[in-house]
Amino acid sequence: MKVFLLSRYGPLGASSRIRSYQYLPYLKAHGIDVTVSPLLGNDYLRKFYSGRVNHRNARLAPYSQRLIKLLKSRRFDLLWIEKELFPWLPSWCEMLIARLGIPYIVDYDDAIFHSYDTHSNIFVRKFLGNKIDTVMRNAALVTAGNEYLMARAEKAGARRVEYLPTVIDLKRYSVKDNTKNSVFTIGWIGSPMTVKYLEMIRPVFSEWDKKNNACLVIIGDDSFKLDGINVEYRSWSHESEVSDIQTFDVGIMPLPNNLWEKGKCGYKLIQYMACGKPVIASPVGVNSKIVEHGVNGFLASSKKEWIESLELLYADPERRYEMGKEGRRKVENNYCVQITAPRLLDLMSSCVS
Repeated sequence: MKVFLLSRYGPLGASSRIRSYQYLPYLKAHGIDVTVSPLLGNDYLRKFYSGRVNHRNARLAPYSQRLIKLLKSRRFDLLWIEKELFPWLPSWCEMLIARLGIPYIVDYDDAIFHSYDTHSNIFVRKFLGNKIDTVMRNAALVTAGNEYLMARAEKAGARRVEYLPTVIDLKRYSVKDNTKNSVFTIGWIGSPMTVKYLEMIRPVFSEWDKKNNACLVIIGDDSFKLDGINVEYRSWSHESEVSDIQTFDVGIMPLPNNLWEKGKCGYKLIQYMACGKPVIASPVGVNSKIVEHGVNGFLASSKKEWIESLELLYADPERRYEMGKEGRRKVENNYCVQITAPRLLDLMSSCVS
């Protein structure tokens, strides 16, 4: 089978790396020939995260190149699209591909449809508000990372919708026991786009951390500042992310209960748990499915609940260890590429049979 992967980003883009690129070795080993064509490469992402990108000018060439490459779509048995072909443009290309009888899978790990249907500009809402629904409806298959995204696809009239969680590769992740750390380490990993979520629990850090021997480790951004509290910033890299997470005592994932956040797929929680770390998370979207309260971590809605959860884990290293074991077990059973890769292969095969 020949598959044309039309990802949003190059390997530096977390969504593309996790939702598609990490499956490529398995697919190749099982006879699937995947041609990869990212819309926005690693250079774009480097400039974007450093604030040096002009979105309009930076996308002219990539859009033109993608359009040219799409002219070769008939050479492939299946197209594998991440979210949409052309952000901020109508779904004409997806509609044309469907009319030409070229099957495509479209994958979602974010509520990208809310970029359009809740946009502040009335013209965006009017002309693009239903765009993603059309993309979903014309797909041979929609794969989605959580129930919220699946429900949207079903409501849009998608012919087939399947659950494919965001996962890690067990070969990269191992458990390291650090219950005897001299400093209690609270960890967060993310990008400059998501570090804003730490703001919602700033009062938690301000009140709790000052009373305890603790450190907040932030991987992936250094813009979140806390006065009077021990904060350590680490640059993200694919090579170091696992070893960095292994130094945590607890991993956190605060989220506001908004429409966009309901589409999140809980990847950082799965990373923490794969390293045998207990977690604390906001009970938003898929977080409530991943975190079993009191078993592999805690769900916390209020400042009081966040502080109580931190207190419990701070005071009891053995509980941290046991919760971490439960988290690792859940990842092994549900959230690893070793489980989902065979399923993805079957789904792809069913789209062209």
